[in-house]
Amino acid sequence: MASNTLFPVKLPGGEGILPCQEIHDLITTGKIRSSVPITAGQVQPSSIDLRLGNVAYRVSASFLPGRSADLITKANRNGMLQETIDISCPTRLEPKLIYIVPLMESLDLPSDLRGIANPKSTTGRLDIFTRLITEYGDEFDRVPRNYRGGLYIEVVSQTFPIIVQAGMKLNQLRFGRGRLTAAGDEQLNKLHEGQSLLDADEESGQSNIDRGLRLTVDLQGNGSGIVAYQAKKSCPAIDLSKICHYEIEDFWTPIPRNEKLQFILEPNEFYILASKQRVRVSPEFAAEMLPYDLATQEFRVHYAGFFDPGFGYGTSGNVPGTRAVLEVRASQMPILLEDDQFVGRLNYFKMSAPPNEVYGGKIGSSYQQQGLALAKQFKRAQQNISTTGTNAYQAQREYLDTTPPQGVLEVRANEIEEDDDGSVLGQNLPSFFAEPRLNAKSKE
Repeated sequence: MASNTLFPVKLPGGEGILPCQEIHDLITTGKIRSSVPITAGQVQPSSIDLRLGNVAYRVSASFLPGRSADLITKANRNGMLQETIDISCPTRLEPKLIYIVPLMESLDLPSDLRGIANPKSTTGRLDIFTRLITEYGDEFDRVPRNYRGGLYIEVVSQTFPIIVQAGMKLNQLRFGRGRLTAAGDEQLNKLHEGQSLLDADEESGQSNIDRGLRLTVDLQGNGSGIVAYQAKKSCPAIDLSKICHYEIEDFWTPIPRNEKLQFILEPNEFYILASKQRVRVSPEFAAEMLPYDLATQEFRVHYAGFFDPGFGYGTSGNVPGTRAVLEVRASQMPILLEDDQFVGRLNYFKMSAPPNEVYGGKIGSSYQQQGLALAKQFKRAQQNISTTGTNAYQAQREYLDTTPPQGVLEVRANEIEEDDDGSVLGQNLPSFFAEPRLNAKSKE
């Protein structure tokens, strides 16, 4: 049978995590849809930012819709729906309450694609817990093959009151095709030899490659006397549309370095710390941070696990590495945290193709040259920019360039200095889909 060469069928790309150009194709072909036109700025090197719709539902408990009913019907039926809120204008969401928000985007996925969602980095750094929900779904943050329907986000601000509005972006969705397995240690060692997965001057005293790239916590301060920030209670509301606006001391207590290079995490408190290593992700890979023990939940590290292609690397290796910022919440008991303590692994996953754009200033990435960096709503402390000379100027310029134009609703920050997730969206996605939780009880 002769083929019609005038209208060739576009074949799917290779196995791996989909880059931005394939995500654009999904938008063009209607596989990703929206009630409001999708903007180019939503598409990141290996994910798409999802936008809040015009309505939020306050519910009494977190839940999954399951197979028997759609999300809102189940909430009504079970008496969980407490309030319907119009968020088309700036609206305050209270801490500790659970909100379900329909997203502007919906999906009509083909049989070879599945998805995983994660909070954006700024979302995680504000201690805002988010989870994606699909209609009739029985898993959070997972989108199965062939899924056709709307998307919802569960939002719980665990510390601060927040002001949100329709169009803001709190989470992101990544797509995978085929069997996605993390690069093994042999491959990582070869990558490290050829591309330097870590800045050589920042390696800890521990072995750096062991079932992934090992990351440890920095309590020396990287040239600063501040090693962590602890969130304050009873703070004013944070308007997520404001960039470089709030004074750090109104919301955070700085934790200074001490002679013992250690401090105690208190139960139910939220902290921002940084990795000792400056990591690098070349454009052929995306990465995710995973804890070393998913079975225990003494404290949780890294709400936003996606690391984009080019994070700490740039387009051609011109960036010497970037520290991973760690969002940490202790749970049931005080935990002693020590300098260079092992806190998690960075797993690397092959892209289906290198992205046309990588993580960095040109796409509005807020944290490419970060040190110990808070969310971009706070005024940037000079000591938090771990660069010198022209790189320091570039980092400041990239940060300021992320401020949205007046009248544009945009929480920009491709934020993936830590953004990848892992668990199972099917058994062939081992760590690409696992919830990052961490045990601080021991070092390996």
